[in-house]
Amino acid sequence: MNKSFLTAFAAPFVAGLALSVCATTAMAAGKTSIVVGADTTFPPFETEVNGKVSGFDIDMIEAIAKAEGLTITLKTMPFNGIIPSLQAGSIDAAVAGITIKTSRMQSVNFSDAYYKSGLSVLVKDNSKIKDFADLKGHVIATKKATSSVDYMTAHGIKPEYIKQFQDIDTAYQALETGGADAVVFDNPVNVNFKTAHPGVKVVGDLLTGEYYGIAVSKKDPELAAKINDGLAKIKKSGEYHQLFVKYFGGDVSGAVNAVEKPADVAVKD
Repeated sequence: MNKSFLTAFAAPFVAGLALSVCATTAMAAGKTSIVVGADTTFPPFETEVNGKVSGFDIDMIEAIAKAEGLTITLKTMPFNGIIPSLQAGSIDAAVAGITIKTSRMQSVNFSDAYYKSGLSVLVKDNSKIKDFADLKGHVIATKKATSSVDYMTAHGIKPEYIKQFQDIDTAYQALETGGADAVVFDNPVNVNFKTAHPGVKVVGDLLTGEYYGIAVSKKDPELAAKINDGLAKIKKSGEYHQLFVKYFGGDVSGAVNAVEKPADVAVKD
């Protein structure tokens, strides 16, 4: 076999190898632009007014993206569409006050925890309901497909007494208009509603201790690590703390200052 033939044979192989190396390097570098899903019916974490999306989670994911050199495109959707969208690959990540749960970890990855929350009971001021134990036999409103539904059914509330709504605002409206006797939902959201609406109150102790995380598609295992890196950076820079000043009046009871890994804080269900 002569030298010129070997050269001719080897050239396309070397070129193909070079292209393969370049492609591998590009993949290792990861995405620079991601689509982030958000449910905008979860104030003060996400809300939408006149087409403008804002909230604690929105500012946080934008700060994380900036710290990591990522650009994001927001895609709004109902809460119960988030995990299917992540599984389908139509979004890369999602923020929606999503509780880190063992069942959800089968379908999506999670970032480190960024907010500590829990469920609470909201009733009218004149209600005789004093705590969760008093709820049996009463109609309770909440948001569809959330951990509040799981908690109530696991603790003796019959499904026919649970009114599930597509958004939490409609659940609150049911309470105010007499369509429900109580709302069971995430405490920071209940407190936010109570602050703006005289005539309602939070009763009893927090029902759960749960953590919110940023959900990430399993199709991109490197993205969760990037998001964690960005979260650590905004904590160090003080931007994370400033979000608590902006959205919670400086109340940092929900702040997660230590690194809390999803597997360590996931709600077992």
